[in-house]
Amino acid sequence: MYQWRKFDFFEEKLAGKCTVPEDVTGTITCCSSGRGRVVVGSDDGTVCLLDRGLKYNYGFQAHSSSVHFLQQLKQRNYIVTVGEDEQVSPQTSAVCLKVFDLDAMQPESSSTTSPDCIQILRIFTNQFPEAKITSFIVLEEAPPILLIAIGLNNGCIYCIKGDIARERITRFKLQIDDPSNSSITGLGFRMDGQALLLFAVSPNSVSLFNFQSQPPRLQTIDQIGSNVNSVTMSDRSELIIGRPEAVYFYEVDGRGPCWAFEGEKRFLGWFRGYLLCVIADQRTGKNTFNIYDLKNRLIAHSLVVKEVSHMLCEWGNIILIMTDKSALCIGEKDMESKLDMLFKKNLYTVAINLVQSQHADAAATSEVLRKYGDHLYSKQEYDEAMAQYILTIGHLEPSYVIQKFLDAQRIHNLTNYLEKLHEKGLASKDHTTLLLNCYTKLKDIEKLNVFIKSEDGVGEHKFDVETAIRVCRAANYHEHAMYVAKKAGRHEWYLKILLEDLGSYDEALQYISSLEPSQSGVTVKEYGKILIDHKPAETIEILMRLCTEEGDSSNKQSSNGTYINLLPSPVDFLNIFVHHPQPLMDFLEKYTNKVKDPPAQVEIHNTLLELYLSNDLNFPSLSQLSLSDGVRASKPSGAVSTSKAQSNGKSIANGESSTKGKDREERLQKGLRLLKSAWPSDQEIPQYDVDLAIILCEMNNFKEGLLYLYEKLKLYKEVIACYMQAHDHEGLIACCKKLGDSGKGGDPTLLADLLKYFGELGEDCTKEVKEVLTYIERDDILPPIVVLQTLSRNPCLTLSVIKDYIARKLEQESKLIEDDRRAIEKYQEETASMRKEIQDLRTNARIFQLSKCTACTFTLDLPAVHFMCMHSFHQRCLGDNEKECPECAPEYRAVLEMKRSLEQNANDEKLFFQQVKGSKDGFSVIAEYFGKGIISKTSPPPDNSTTASGSLF
Repeated sequence: MYQWRKFDFFEEKLAGKCTVPEDVTGTITCCSSGRGRVVVGSDDGTVCLLDRGLKYNYGFQAHSSSVHFLQQLKQRNYIVTVGEDEQVSPQTSAVCLKVFDLDAMQPESSSTTSPDCIQILRIFTNQFPEAKITSFIVLEEAPPILLIAIGLNNGCIYCIKGDIARERITRFKLQIDDPSNSSITGLGFRMDGQALLLFAVSPNSVSLFNFQSQPPRLQTIDQIGSNVNSVTMSDRSELIIGRPEAVYFYEVDGRGPCWAFEGEKRFLGWFRGYLLCVIADQRTGKNTFNIYDLKNRLIAHSLVVKEVSHMLCEWGNIILIMTDKSALCIGEKDMESKLDMLFKKNLYTVAINLVQSQHADAAATSEVLRKYGDHLYSKQEYDEAMAQYILTIGHLEPSYVIQKFLDAQRIHNLTNYLEKLHEKGLASKDHTTLLLNCYTKLKDIEKLNVFIKSEDGVGEHKFDVETAIRVCRAANYHEHAMYVAKKAGRHEWYLKILLEDLGSYDEALQYISSLEPSQSGVTVKEYGKILIDHKPAETIEILMRLCTEEGDSSNKQSSNGTYINLLPSPVDFLNIFVHHPQPLMDFLEKYTNKVKDPPAQVEIHNTLLELYLSNDLNFPSLSQLSLSDGVRASKPSGAVSTSKAQSNGKSIANGESSTKGKDREERLQKGLRLLKSAWPSDQEIPQYDVDLAIILCEMNNFKEGLLYLYEKLKLYKEVIACYMQAHDHEGLIACCKKLGDSGKGGDPTLLADLLKYFGELGEDCTKEVKEVLTYIERDDILPPIVVLQTLSRNPCLTLSVIKDYIARKLEQESKLIEDDRRAIEKYQEETASMRKEIQDLRTNARIFQLSKCTACTFTLDLPAVHFMCMHSFHQRCLGDNEKECPECAPEYRAVLEMKRSLEQNANDEKLFFQQVKGSKDGFSVIAEYFGKGIISKTSPPPDNSTTASGSLF
């Protein structure tokens, strides 16, 4: 005890003004606390209730004589007392137990009130003989059930259990195992799980009763005991016994720790983890009140006091009541005051133990550790200071510690701190950078390996992966950087090191092949340019596996179209072939040969066409790819954008070797085959961008492809324009012959354009003109006058060129005129005959001489019907239709229908103009309308207006 430090962690409250009120008249025999008040019992039978500061509240007469024991219940506002009342008879004892309900006040007079006494029990009965009561305790099991234990001077314990207020109780007796029948000096209840235990202390033993068994099982756990008032219970339900040589702690299985505090223990108590002890010094005769902090092995407070009669705790304070009714109220200082006291004495270890033992929050503990670390740092005890700073990780800003040890150039301590910071997962990118720099500065490869390659998961989430890779690369620790990248799944960093730092292209290709297809595709997009530069063939093989998944049959169980749609497209990898068109062409050719009808076939064909048709495999558009956007702008269907070729077809022969010329010719043939194969005759839309293909053919002077595209698009005029530009008369005539045949869906106007071309040529082309005239005359495409006017513009052509053509046309026209004249005469004769017949019908009578019916050929008898057309019928043969001749009616109806149709067509402008435009000779259509009397038909003039000429319709 004398080696323990003494501190003033407690202070006296109320500045010595704390005394028992004068209203408590008798001698205090018992005390209890709880529910915010102190209850005292006196030898005059009164019970007084004191409020905060020991101020008198009220009192009442509990017993007629002395109050021996009392207890304030915590769960209910009850007071249980044991005292002496008037003896009713010699056979009954004067000692009884009473229960008072403090919430039910019964007015006794106009000036005083007292609580309701809800139960009075006689403690001693015939089964429970009377003895002196030495100890008393009440346990609130579950309201309203109470368990009352009463210790006697003969070693017996009387127990009363049940609802005391309603007297629904059971009584039983317990006996300790002590031959001398020593008195029970202390009792204490303990809940051990579901088991209820009762400690019983006598001067010669410590016993334990287990109420889980019936009757309660007795166990003697020690052969030494204690006197009255030197027994208490800790907050962990440990029994504490004070003897002159020491203070003993007891658990259910026996004696626990022992603290050697000399002196007679007058009173023992427990307050917030502190042991309270009033010790009488036999040599000096003084009483000392000590407060022990057993965890930290210090005396939190020590005070010389008068003779103490009672000790209890309430309102967060310790209350000592003296025999002279004076009192001390002692309260604990706040944590900050206690720490300041320790800091001033540089007792940092004590401060740390104090905050930890009192379960202070982590921030407060960290602050104490920081101050201790600062103290050690100021004394240049860097290792010890760092040990304290490490304990503050998670609460103290790391930069505070890092700055100190950077200034002190204590790289070993700093490394230790940063390691702990990473172990707890609280390191930032900067901390990782600093730690790795420390390792590299120290050249501590072993620690670097432990940090990077430890198998306990340190390298997974406890440092920033990218920072570690970057620092290791900068320090030329490529192996460590690659390990971190591979373990963290940062494939892009792993490949960056292999390709940019080590130049291990084969290993990089191997690594890419080992990745999942999705990851492999991402890495190839990023590093494909470097791989194509050095390993084009191997890179193309990887791309083929990615885009076709060769050999991976497990993924091909679905339909072929669905499976291909899940694979990356070659278009996604075009950017890696910048400045490498030949590998790109090889890759796309292999892909198109392997995969039929891929999803991005339009883009693939566009790219192949640009490669096939370009000069020297120049691919300027690839160098202009926007790699950041990943798209090729300004071209339909995602096609590669084109730029003006730097050389045309004629310049190839100048300055190129025969090998290059042969390669160029092969590529052009591939391009033509692609143009034809990607536009099957049964499809209207080709599998490439037609506009782009036309531009490429024009830029690279690829005549065959251009002619094919124009012909497929039915741009026949552009086709013959190509021949005209090349002055290929033979091909021009053959083309017009094929494309100008209207019988096969051609355009007859091509021959007119061809004739116009020869007419404006300015050179002798007699042979060609004659051949063209043959086709024009055959199909009657142009009138002779137009032919004559067109050819008259060429001064090199003579009249002999068209002499035979004009003669044949004149002869043909003369024959047509003669045929028309004969037709006119015939129609005039028929018209005159019809008019004569009409006149005859109007003026002369008709004689019907038929003797047989035209319908049934039987002899004609009455009633009969005769028609002007000279047909006669029985009336019965006509039926209901007597107004028209059955023989002539169909012909007549056809004429009427034709007339009605012509009248309807006269109002249809669209039909008229459509026939005019669609006819070779529009004049003949108009003449036909006039001949049928449609256009010349006039409408009657309106009323009150002059007669106007008929309109066209």
